[in-house]
Amino acid sequence: MSNPFVAGIQPAKIDSTQDNLPLLQEFAWDMEHDTFCYDSRGRHYIVTENEALKIWIYKCLKTERYRYEAYRHGIYDADGDYGIELEEYIGTHPNNEKTAAEICQIIRESLAINPYIVKINSIDITERKGDKLALLINLTSIYGELIQEVKI
Repeated sequence: MSNPFVAGIQPAKIDSTQDNLPLLQEFAWDMEHDTFCYDSRGRHYIVTENEALKIWIYKCLKTERYRYEAYRHGIYDADGDYGIELEEYIGTHPNNEKTAAEICQIIRESLAINPYIVKINSIDITERKGDKLALLINLTSIYGELIQEVKI
């Protein structure tokens, strides 16, 4: 049923079954230097499948949720849930196991919005130093198993 308070053409509900998802593509990203990667001719290039998903995960975990208007809509984010809410933990919560468990749950919820992710197998915090975290994320995507280390 369409929303009676919104004029114009109503978008169709996004069907996120694995069978009809387009090939996941992202511009290649250098996570160490936080910049685009370029080919030998100086042009951006595109990566697909799990390599693209690694970039999506990295960028999702580096983006504070609800801060940027650009991330409040989109094909895979119809409700504006892209990103993560971690800033409230910086300098306000003790650096202990309880806080680590809460952060892992927030990360799990942030990644769960991606329809290419079938199952999040584990999220381990490998390093806690000041306001920085190193994570080891193990998940299953529609393209297979993926293990990624992310520093946020």
